[in-house]
Amino acid sequence: MSSSTKSFNPDRDIPDLSGKVILVTGGNAGLGKETVRHLVKHNPKAVFLAARTRSKAEAAIEEIKRESPNATIQFIELDVSSFESINAAVKTFHSRSDRLDVLINNAGIMNQPYSLTKDGLEIQMGTNHVGPALLTKLLMPTLLRTAESSDVRVVNLSSSAFQFTYFAGGPVLDTKSSKYWPTFVRYGSTKLANMLHARGLAERYPQITAASVHPGVIDTGLFDASRALFSKIPLIGGLLIKMVNSTLHPVDEGALNTLWAATAPKQEVRKGYYFVPVGSRHGGGFFSGKGQADKLWSWTERELKKRGY
Repeated sequence: MSSSTKSFNPDRDIPDLSGKVILVTGGNAGLGKETVRHLVKHNPKAVFLAARTRSKAEAAIEEIKRESPNATIQFIELDVSSFESINAAVKTFHSRSDRLDVLINNAGIMNQPYSLTKDGLEIQMGTNHVGPALLTKLLMPTLLRTAESSDVRVVNLSSSAFQFTYFAGGPVLDTKSSKYWPTFVRYGSTKLANMLHARGLAERYPQITAASVHPGVIDTGLFDASRALFSKIPLIGGLLIKMVNSTLHPVDEGALNTLWAATAPKQEVRKGYYFVPVGSRHGGGFFSGKGQADKLWSWTERELKKRGY
């Protein structure tokens, strides 16, 4: 299946979502907020907006409800870089809902200096991949139970930045040695991991539809770190910032591929695939095959088990 940005109109093409429960991480800003804004227009039973900061989340909910006053949007406090926060968020979710039809792993960070999460993982890999993988794992029993009578989706936000891993020969997984790689390679590793994780989910849980998506090169807050990084580069930093700014697209376009993957007819969203905007299958390159997917799955499970999950 292939389509273009112009051919997918969320107001027209998203079906009625009555009865469905949806969870969007990082739903308070950027692509996440835009995703929630469109989904609630189509009558879901509830959308859970998961974010780190209550005040920002509540402001986003208030803004969205001005447009969709009858929407049911619930805030869940969630920091995907913290296993403790993820575990608490899942418990909160389970106290409020016994079903989950769509999980959108949207939250993430970009081009951050090397540091470690509270759980001892490289900050970008821990936040962008391992945290969402744990969230998905803890929610999987509910997803599978819901899939007995519903079309269940898991959508991972990936990026064309996965191509930066070509410099490293695949995803950089070792936490200690990752400090020697540039931040953009470490970021690209997390985006390849998002892609491979979706493939792993599709192979292990055929009852659900798992896919990864590239939103496009979108002007979200994630690029603030890149601009700050470029500004420190002598002579060419300003030029690099101008080049980045000239290629960015608005946030409303960036949410389209996610919305498509979450709501398009089931037969169009091939399980385990990586999609570029909007709804076009992409091979993902040499490093996105089954061998790499199995390697990532095993590594992720080892890291989770080390920490009691």
